[in-house]
Amino acid sequence: MRTLTATVLAACAAALMLLGNGGRRRAADDKPVDLEVGTAAPAFAGTDDAGKPWKSADHVGKKVIVLYFYPGDFTPGCTAQARSFRDSMNKLTEQGVEVVGVSGDSTASHGLFKKVQELNFTLLADDEGSLAKKFGVPVSKGAEVKARDAQGKLMKDATGKDIVFTRGVTAARWTFIIGKDGKVVYKNTKVNPALDSKEVAAFIAKMPMK
Repeated sequence: MRTLTATVLAACAAALMLLGNGGRRRAADDKPVDLEVGTAAPAFAGTDDAGKPWKSADHVGKKVIVLYFYPGDFTPGCTAQARSFRDSMNKLTEQGVEVVGVSGDSTASHGLFKKVQELNFTLLADDEGSLAKKFGVPVSKGAEVKARDAQGKLMKDATGKDIVFTRGVTAARWTFIIGKDGKVVYKNTKVNPALDSKEVAAFIAKMPMK
């Protein structure tokens, strides 16, 4: 009887230890990331605006990557930011840069937003905020988003109803630049959406290119 009791107690102790370790691991996983300039950028992946998989491993090291997180498609500030990058792409391409925009919007929302605004760079869907969290970007709850055309007017479907998308999460507006060595060389947590592309281009112009 004493042997059985000792065995049960040992099993309980082992279970509690496992639960404790699991709790500590979850706490570590939930700890906010503070990605500083000079540190290696985390590997990341997502689905692009065409519904195709996109992996950082296929791009980092080949070009300088501008990774910008923004709150949402079709909103005034984010539209201005996207247009700014669109209009700067010729210069950025000459500088060996690839631009990637990330938000909590769906692939379908990204596809329409890109088409309407005639964007010439990739948008990644991050509807659960997992990519944002890898870079320490704060996220809040999502929202319903009404699609707007290039003039800012609400877009309608074939039945005359507003085209509405659901955004999974809303990310803060942060911009990163990842050098060819895979390290973060630039981090801006107080982005002016209309000036972001110009500030990025000015910074990259001063970078030593290898």
